[in-house]
Amino acid sequence: MRPIRPWAWGLIAGGLAVWVFVALFPFLWMTLMSFRVPVDAFSTPPRLFAPVTFDNFYQLWVVEGFWRYAINTTIVTVFTVTVSLTIGCLAGYALARYRGSLGFWLLVVALVFRAMPQVVLLTAYRPAFFELGIWSRYETLIVVLVAVNQPFTIWMLRSFFLNIPQELDEAAMVDGCSRLGAFRRVIVPVMWPGIITAGLFSFLLAYNDFLITSSLMNGDMATMTAALGNYMGQSTRLDRLMLGIAGAVSIVLPVVVLVLLFQRQIVAGMTAGAVKG
Repeated sequence: MRPIRPWAWGLIAGGLAVWVFVALFPFLWMTLMSFRVPVDAFSTPPRLFAPVTFDNFYQLWVVEGFWRYAINTTIVTVFTVTVSLTIGCLAGYALARYRGSLGFWLLVVALVFRAMPQVVLLTAYRPAFFELGIWSRYETLIVVLVAVNQPFTIWMLRSFFLNIPQELDEAAMVDGCSRLGAFRRVIVPVMWPGIITAGLFSFLLAYNDFLITSSLMNGDMATMTAALGNYMGQSTRLDRLMLGIAGAVSIVLPVVVLVLLFQRQIVAGMTAGAVKG
């Protein structure tokens, strides 16, 4: 195999630097604008060294009560991730150890359900929820998000479980563990990086969802993404637009923090799911 020449490394590094800049520029520019007053944020030419202010965040979180939407988002996301991982771990483990053809067809059905457009599902959900009187409630949104995102979680966790030797299960059961005990005491600790990776993806799917949450929750029960859509929809008013920009920064920051905190587990989990061993 021929070594990569220095000029090729330069092209790779240059391309990577351009990609990072293009990917990060919108968020960096949005963050910069969120600490400016509207006059400085939309000045022509842009003022890079304008005074910094936290008034947009104060107006958003205190005056507008954005904290209510943050609480709604936290409740929905935490329960969605918990339920998704619980079901996904059990189903993924069972499907990874099951050798019959039924498991394959269950996975195919789950994949087809996940591939269906969410708009198609909403047309069935909305009339039923109106009739049952369970519109704009936490449990309703949690059940729908789990149902929509569960196939993806099961597929991901199953791929991780397939890379764990079945001999670990057998050794644990020889030592006196039941099947469930072997799963809880032996398999789960080994699978922890994969579970964190699947949990992060499940978190992102629930946390960033706009179509379902905005359709099923309204008023004070709305989530942050739905509330942000209302602010950005009033873009003709600069003060409302600045609140939307501050809200967008507030929504992105928790995701950045989570990725930085669990980056090692994420890399280990993705590696475990990609390498057969």
